Amino acid sequence: MTVQDEKTTVESGILLTDAAAAKVKGLLEQEGREDLSLRVAVQPGGCSGLRYQLFFDERSLDGDVVKDFDGVKVVTDRMSAPYLGGATVDFVDTIEKQGFTIDNPNATGSCACGDSFS
Repeated sequence: MTVQDEKTTVESGILLTDAAAAKVKGLLEQEGREDLSLRVAVQPGGCSGLRYQLFFDERSLDGDVVKDFDGVKVVTDRMSAPYLGGATVDFVDTIEKQGFTIDNPNATGSCACGDSFS
């Protein structure tokens, strides 16, 4: 299955919207580091069983899945990749909410706070 973002066609893995890519680029420019990637991972935790983690990482782990979105490298470890296939990372900046969001078609349920999923 092919999913199309505004600029990028990806057959599997995480999708990064243009808004999220622009925010990540801005944050990386503030850090002054060109060697960092955005790592998206799934870890045990939260009230629904699994929790998302987004952070900048300079490491390259065996089995990493790497995608490039207009110069922004998004990295997923091999254990997290099956949980995140087809998930879309976006950045919202509204009066009600600001931050990164993840729309994951693999999530069958989530907690009331929206911090974890199953």
